[in-house]
Amino acid sequence: MRFADKFFSVFLFALVFAFGQSSACAEVPEFDDRHAFFLLEAQCAIGPRNPGSTGHAQGLEFLQRELSFWADTVFLQTFTYDSKDRGTTLRLSNIIGRLKPEARSRILLCAHWDTRPVADHDPNPENWDTPILGANDGASGVAVLLEIARRCALDPPDIGVDIVLFDGEDYGIDGSPTDWLIGSKYFARNPVIPRVRYGILLDLIGDRDLHIPIEDASFFYAREIVEKIWTTARDLGITTFENRIGQAIYDDHIPLNEAGLPTVDVVDFDYEFWHTVRDTPAECSPKSLEDVGRVIMHVIYNEKP
Repeated sequence: MRFADKFFSVFLFALVFAFGQSSACAEVPEFDDRHAFFLLEAQCAIGPRNPGSTGHAQGLEFLQRELSFWADTVFLQTFTYDSKDRGTTLRLSNIIGRLKPEARSRILLCAHWDTRPVADHDPNPENWDTPILGANDGASGVAVLLEIARRCALDPPDIGVDIVLFDGEDYGIDGSPTDWLIGSKYFARNPVIPRVRYGILLDLIGDRDLHIPIEDASFFYAREIVEKIWTTARDLGITTFENRIGQAIYDDHIPLNEAGLPTVDVVDFDYEFWHTVRDTPAECSPKSLEDVGRVIMHVIYNEKP
């Protein structure tokens, strides 16, 4: 993930909160923050999950198995990728789980499961070649989606839910656009899920000091979905979703939006330990996972087929 150019618009910001309708009040299962945090820790216990590593292979096996407990169908979208920047050939896998695959009305939930191969933003230069653990940058979004899958399996919503865990999001080199978002770019070019109405991407949502503004590119591409999510958060009294336009982020939602699937990035990019060896469970919070999980669960269960 990298910063794109900022483009703020006071006019658009004013429009975001011109809407005032409250979200509906469907019966929504509880989101278990403790179980979600356990899933975050379990991923980190494997170690770094950067492509080509032992942890990457073990992480793939763990996540495929975990998702298969709850999804009706789980499969891998596996492909090879030649990195010109790093001179490597990678074997990558997007992990895809489908709940209620027969449902015609569907939404997509996604996150990236790989971790960065280098801690190139660490304050200590001796750590710059060290793979990161990725507790917040990778594991947090995946943990929330796995817990959502569990709750939706136990108490199915009215709509179908597709979960995609993207590989190769964090492999790139700063200053070069080529090796970022590898899995989502491949997925966007090779769609394998029909009839999806919109998508929600979760990234960097486990920070102990969580602040989630409206990501600017999400507002540009998918304003109605932004309104749905932030209205839900407001109605639930969850203040970590902040009523302001933030920066535009080059993240996995960009290839999806460019392919015609309106997708919102729920992300807190203001994270002190981004791409450092300090990105560990100690810097994450079950409460942050709960805030995001509750909002997304309410969005799901208030959708009509």
